[in-house]
Amino acid sequence: MKYFLTALLLALLPHLAAAQATINQQLKHELDSIAETDRQWRRILFAPRYRRQPDSLATALGVTRESLNSYLVRRMQQTDSVNLLRLRAIIKQYGYPGKTLVGEPTNEAAWYVIQHSDAIDQYLPLIKKAAGEGELPFYLYAQMLDRQLMRDGKAQLYGTQAFGYNVLNPKTGRREAQPPFVWPIKDAAKVNERRKKAGFPTTVEQNAANLGIQYQVLTLKDVAKMPK
Repeated sequence: MKYFLTALLLALLPHLAAAQATINQQLKHELDSIAETDRQWRRILFAPRYRRQPDSLATALGVTRESLNSYLVRRMQQTDSVNLLRLRAIIKQYGYPGKTLVGEPTNEAAWYVIQHSDAIDQYLPLIKKAAGEGELPFYLYAQMLDRQLMRDGKAQLYGTQAFGYNVLNPKTGRREAQPPFVWPIKDAAKVNERRKKAGFPTTVEQNAANLGIQYQVLTLKDVAKMPK
């Protein structure tokens, strides 16, 4: 038995080495670093600590309590801009850096940069192609497609996108945040079928609950009637 296992391992080694050789390790490390910077400021913005202890966080970052939120958003946007600039060069050289080139989960790094940018419409065909070729999970393409549809003012397909907005309070003269809602879904009755086929592990109701939103079926006409 020991001889058999040794022989099997020796037979597999060339194939394992060949698979390892296809991974661009330098690019993988760079994309891992980009993915970490993409998360850095978002992690702080959405951390419970930020909501519980904004004063101590402001002190730690060397900013005033009043300017904390705008500071975090600004740093996030600056990081996103730098990441997108570098990613454009990477895509120009390699195409989409997918599973074959950089392995998993690094193949998702470029997706996050694009998803957090204003360039989704430019790169959506590339993301679709990568997902179709198995270089990227299809549900990520579905999520990006939903975001672009929402930006275009159209109904989404998979129910991944929520929308929040502000309404002017005539008494105070200030704009006040309204409860977010799941953006309207085309053929909402079949959305969970589409989600399952796309590879989402949750239903649209479960996804909304994870976002802290009570799911309700809305249409684009409903959204148009909402106070501005």
